[in-house]
Amino acid sequence: MKSIITSFFFIFFATIHSFAQNLDLELFATNLDRPVSIKHAGDDKLYIVEQDGFIRIINNDGTVNTNPFLDINGIVIDLTSSGDERGLLGLAFHPNFSTNGYLYVNYIANNGDTVISRFSRNDTNPLLADSDSEFIILTYSQPYGNHNGGDMAFGADGFLYISSGDGGSGGDPQNYAQNTLSLLGKILRIDVNSTTPAHNYSIPDTNPFLGNPNFRGEIWAYGLRNPWKFSFDRLNNDMWIADVGQGDYEEINLATTNEALTGLNYGWRCYESNTPFNTFDCEPPSAYTFPIADYNHFNDGAFKCSITGGYRYRGTDYPGFNGRYFFADICSEEIGYLVYDDTNMIWNMTFEQFSGQWVAFGEDVDGEIYISDLSSGNIYKLIDTTLNVDDSLLTSISIYPNPTKDILNINFGSNNNIDISTEISIYDLQGKRVKTILKNTETIQKLNTSDLANGIYILQIDLKNGEESTHKLVIY
Repeated sequence: MKSIITSFFFIFFATIHSFAQNLDLELFATNLDRPVSIKHAGDDKLYIVEQDGFIRIINNDGTVNTNPFLDINGIVIDLTSSGDERGLLGLAFHPNFSTNGYLYVNYIANNGDTVISRFSRNDTNPLLADSDSEFIILTYSQPYGNHNGGDMAFGADGFLYISSGDGGSGGDPQNYAQNTLSLLGKILRIDVNSTTPAHNYSIPDTNPFLGNPNFRGEIWAYGLRNPWKFSFDRLNNDMWIADVGQGDYEEINLATTNEALTGLNYGWRCYESNTPFNTFDCEPPSAYTFPIADYNHFNDGAFKCSITGGYRYRGTDYPGFNGRYFFADICSEEIGYLVYDDTNMIWNMTFEQFSGQWVAFGEDVDGEIYISDLSSGNIYKLIDTTLNVDDSLLTSISIYPNPTKDILNINFGSNNNIDISTEISIYDLQGKRVKTILKNTETIQKLNTSDLANGIYILQIDLKNGEESTHKLVIY
């Protein structure tokens, strides 16, 4: 595990005050076998997809249940002969799982095809799913052994979203991603709550291409190479899609809820990121939606090769992470994050070095983020080592009560020799300074917080030699 860095600093850029955090990993669970997906079912457990056909439960104390929640190893393609990109790949729990017990999986079957199936929870034991309850929803052929996509999630609209790769090989030789009569190289959206005479699902009326004879109605977005992982922002339902690139670029795509209504084409194979790749018989650039961020395999630090998409942080344990979109790269073993710069309206990218084959991120029910290492089978929690509710990083200055409502006490203790008129500032989590007072002569100085809205803030006190004492502040 990466050693904890104890330094903390603030960077000012234009009028935006952004808080730097020390990202670290806390070991949460061990002894998983090729964990490729992490999901929750609305409770305090994590459900881990193992690539060879098992789903296992991790309890909130990090212990792993002995018996797998689901065992479909017999119908999942044998990994020893099929390559690293196949197997059991995706999991999504029905929004009403607590009452109907439905879970959905995405796997490569023994014949090499993609299968989307529903399974049911065991009637008598909620810690088990019934392996004999398979109800096949959708299948489609895979022409090659790679680029299967495989992720799944229910949106806030109650529909099931499915990521599919371009079918494999290199360079999308059959141009499946731009072929709108193929389900490959797409994000699909289906309604699993109703069936039709032709399918064990229906197509939502709001799908952008429904009724167009040149499109499969299931298509929600297209022009993707291998969208291995995608996620929804639990705050605003935006979709984040990390698309694994060809030879030069890895890309991060963002589909806001309004943009998605029009049907988006992300450009592959015409473009890799926003760089032309194979523009034969392609539309002008204005027809495509280009990524909000990308990175180069060779020119952005350590050699990189394959992005693993994650989540935008919306938890409460680490306010310094708020709004950050986390991702990773398998080759460089780095974990990165995007931070939005409101002044310049761009996403800034940061990488931090770790050691692991990072193949999946996951959220727990509270929005805290986890990551899995394919090679070790370990599950880690992403943590911010800089901020705790009642800890000061650089001094013994304390603040209380915390959480507070109207009045906050700042106890300088032995640090009361800090210069009079030193600024004491409060920032919201977007970096905007919302309140400033000056230090007085009192060892315990009172600060009126009654004019601040409920929420999480950062309190900063300037110290000597350019250092700062920084605290997480909760107002209710």
